Amino acid sequence: MSPKAPITQDVMTIPRKLPEGKINLVGLTRDQLREVLIEHGTPEKQAKMRTGQIWQWIYQWGVRDFAEMTNLAKAYRAQLAESFVIEIPEVVTRQVSEDGTRKYLCRIAGGHEVEVVYIPEEDRGTLCISSQVGCTLTCSFCHTGTQKLVRNLTAAEIVGQVMMARDDLEEWPVPGAPKDETRLLSNIVLMGMGEPLYNFENVRDAMKIAMDPEGISLSRRRITLSTSGVVPEIARTAEEIGCLLAISFHATTDETRDVLVPINKRWNIEELLQALASYPKASNSERITFEYVMLDGVNDSDKDAHRLIDHIKRHNIPAKINLIPFNEWPGAPYKRSSNNRIRAFANIIYQAGYASPIRKTRGEDIMAACGQLKSATERARKSRKQIEAEAGLHD
Repeated sequence: MSPKAPITQDVMTIPRKLPEGKINLVGLTRDQLREVLIEHGTPEKQAKMRTGQIWQWIYQWGVRDFAEMTNLAKAYRAQLAESFVIEIPEVVTRQVSEDGTRKYLCRIAGGHEVEVVYIPEEDRGTLCISSQVGCTLTCSFCHTGTQKLVRNLTAAEIVGQVMMARDDLEEWPVPGAPKDETRLLSNIVLMGMGEPLYNFENVRDAMKIAMDPEGISLSRRRITLSTSGVVPEIARTAEEIGCLLAISFHATTDETRDVLVPINKRWNIEELLQALASYPKASNSERITFEYVMLDGVNDSDKDAHRLIDHIKRHNIPAKINLIPFNEWPGAPYKRSSNNRIRAFANIIYQAGYASPIRKTRGEDIMAACGQLKSATERARKSRKQIEAEAGLHD
C-alpha cells in the first residue's frame, strides 16, 4: 500500500442535506461554504465576502440564528434561513465529576450517540472528542473498543462537539467586547471514541475549521491527534493537519502489542516507529507523545521500560512517554499496575532523558476516564456503582 493511500472502511456516511431539505453549514470548509452559497443565490462577486462574514458568525461568535447576523441585509438573512441551518450535536446528558470533569452524551444524526469529555486544569481546559460511533480496533484493554463500529462522524459532528462544549462553558465572545485571551477550552485531543485516522478527511476538515484564525482559532499545537498506528495516514496527518501526534503504543514487543492493540498485526512496531520518526520534521511538531497504559504483569516490567527507550532512541524520535494507570471497567481482563511499579517504570524512562509524566486519572467516578467511554445509552446514564453492581462486581 502506498504511503498516500487513504484508509477507508465500509461505514455508512450521512448526506449533507437534512430531512427538511436544508443544508447544515457547520462542518463545511471555506471553499464548500462559498460553493453552496453561490448554488443558493449568493452572487459570485459577493460570495467570498459573504463566506467570511457567515464563517465569523458561526465560529467566532457561536451564532446559530441567521436573523442575528446583523451585518447582513435583512432580505439576505431570510434567504439564508430558507436554504440553510446551523446545527450541532444535541446534548442528551451532562455529568460532572467530583474533580470538575464534564462528560457529555451527544446525539447525532440517525439517533446515534457519542461521548465527549471536558477536563479543566489550572493552566488549560482540554476537550476529548470522538471521531467515530463505536470503534473498529478492539483493543483488549479499552471499554470503548467493546462497542462495534457504527459509522464515521461527519466534519460537522466532529467540530460540533467543540461548539457544544463552548456553549456549555458559555465561552463564545460577544461581538464588540474586548478580546479575552484566556480560554476555558484551550486544547483539543482526538482521544475519544474511534480511530481518527480511519476517518481522515472528516477529522482533517473539522480540525482545519477549529484552527481557522477567524473562528474558533486554536493553534495546531493545541490539538493532539491520537492514533493506534494507522501507518499510511501518519504522513498525511503531518502534511494536511500538522497537529501534535500521540501514539497508543502500550507494548514493547509485537507479541504483546498484537493482543493489546490488534492493528499491530497489520502494521507492526518497526513499521510504526519508522513512520513516527519522520513526523516531527514533516509537521514541525516538537515531539511525539507515546501513550502507555500500565497493565499489571503484562507490559510493566523493567525490561519493557528499557525496550521502550531502545525503540525511541534507535529511531531518534523526539518523544515524551505518558504513563496511564489502567482505568478498570466492569469485566475488564486486566488490572492496574501498582503505584510503586508505575513509579519504577517512570523512573527508568526519566533517567534515560525522557519526560515520563504519570497521567492523573480524571472523571473516573462518571466513567469518563481514558478507555472508559462507551456510548450505549443504558450505560451512559448509569453511575459506575450501578454498572458494577449489575455486572456482579459489588455485593
